[in-house]
Amino acid sequence: MERAAFALVVHAEFTKFRTVRGWVIALCAAAAVFVLLACLSAWASRQPSPPVPTGPGGEAVADTYTFVHQTLAGDGTLTARVTSLSGAYVPVSGSPVSDFSSSRRAQSSSQLEPGLAPWAKAGIILEPGTSQGTTYAAVMVTGSHGVRMQYDYTHDSPGLPGSVGPSSPRWLRLARAGEVITGYDSADGSHWTEIGTARLTGLRRTVQIGLFVTSPEYFPAGATVGTSSVATAHFDQVSFRGGLPRRSWHGGAITGSGYYRPYTPSTPAWRQPSAGTFTITGSGDIAPLVGDIISAAWSGASIVNGTIVALLIVIVPATLFATSEYRRGLIRTTFAASPRRGHVLAAKAMAAGSLAFGAGAIATAIAEVITRHVLAANGNYLFPQSGTDLARVVIGTGLLLGLAAALAVALGMMLRRSAPAVAAGIVLLVLPGILGSQSGNWLMRFTPTAAFAIQATLPRSGLVTSSYTPPNGYFPTGPWAGLAVLAAYTAAALGAAAWLVRRRDAV
Repeated sequence: MERAAFALVVHAEFTKFRTVRGWVIALCAAAAVFVLLACLSAWASRQPSPPVPTGPGGEAVADTYTFVHQTLAGDGTLTARVTSLSGAYVPVSGSPVSDFSSSRRAQSSSQLEPGLAPWAKAGIILEPGTSQGTTYAAVMVTGSHGVRMQYDYTHDSPGLPGSVGPSSPRWLRLARAGEVITGYDSADGSHWTEIGTARLTGLRRTVQIGLFVTSPEYFPAGATVGTSSVATAHFDQVSFRGGLPRRSWHGGAITGSGYYRPYTPSTPAWRQPSAGTFTITGSGDIAPLVGDIISAAWSGASIVNGTIVALLIVIVPATLFATSEYRRGLIRTTFAASPRRGHVLAAKAMAAGSLAFGAGAIATAIAEVITRHVLAANGNYLFPQSGTDLARVVIGTGLLLGLAAALAVALGMMLRRSAPAVAAGIVLLVLPGILGSQSGNWLMRFTPTAAFAIQATLPRSGLVTSSYTPPNGYFPTGPWAGLAVLAAYTAAALGAAAWLVRRRDAV
């Protein structure tokens, strides 16, 4: 009986909302402006993207380094000792890594600051050829992550910890047996430990094997923008067994015209002072390509822009849905017909929230299709988006707008006046997003704006040091955790509104 009574209240509130043409038009306008602004934002990104290498799994990758190599026919083993790894970076006043349209980001600068990138890498690598995005396996020392074995950009196994230096050299070994590549390390050259293995399916008999050095973007202390860096490694005791022809070594920078622009050192990329001894300098990275480096191609930026404007519009009818009855004195009639004030509040929140959810989900689905088409037509690179991610963005954005509408209803019931309630809704739901990137991200964690994380689709990687912060398409909380923050605010506001309405008898 009680459920039936509540269902009647909900039906009555839906009817009230639908009969006010201005509120219905406002929701339709929010959806239309959402789509229009998202499309205009995508259309404004007309600058074609440079080519982006893709790895064996189809993921976007950075694949730029200095490679000194020979041809290996069949099985074989290459061993080398790394005695030092040092680095330097372009001062932060240079252009950021993400600015791919600039001219080589201060590469003509002779003023480099000393500093070794945590994921600077130097070691032994095996690959079928020197084209970007090819399958590979490598064993390496790093700036701050010890010895690692990595393959195909996303696979990583740890070896000996600690940094490399004259007093703590590292011996590295990479062995091939058919399609199976095994990495080893040693602290003394006598006692070896297997780090891991990789199976490179379809690996042809003839491959390239050799020494490499690379150095990704560097983040000076306190900086939120990465800058180009360079690393130099010293190798000695280089030896090999198996199908190497023992000819002279060949080398140079493996690079392309993609987003990641490495620093070009003025000194030779490599030299061989004596047999089995090398000094190699490199810049770039061999790793997944994360979104902040090419955030201009993030299609979700258009969706975020549309959502912000839609929020501004949705707040108004949702607030008026509550305050108009107080202004006209009709709230007494409503409570006379439905004495349980909590049911009335819940029904209003459900009506406004459900309609806002529908408008938001439909607008997001349309905008996603159109913006990705526009960006692709403009030559922008688009990160692959799975069906699960697309469903999360569509449903999640609808929930974001629906919860925001319910929160606005609660504010309207508490304040009873339209202007203060609308202003409060904007301060809670919109302003933190504008100030978030200048606040050390705490506003994006602890205010309702955290819900924008539901729209995050850019890849992250523990193998890349990067700035995963707004406004580069990243958010400090997980997608559903961010939406839960908004849900908590909405629940708290509805609870406070229910208590206040009962206490003052809503008159």
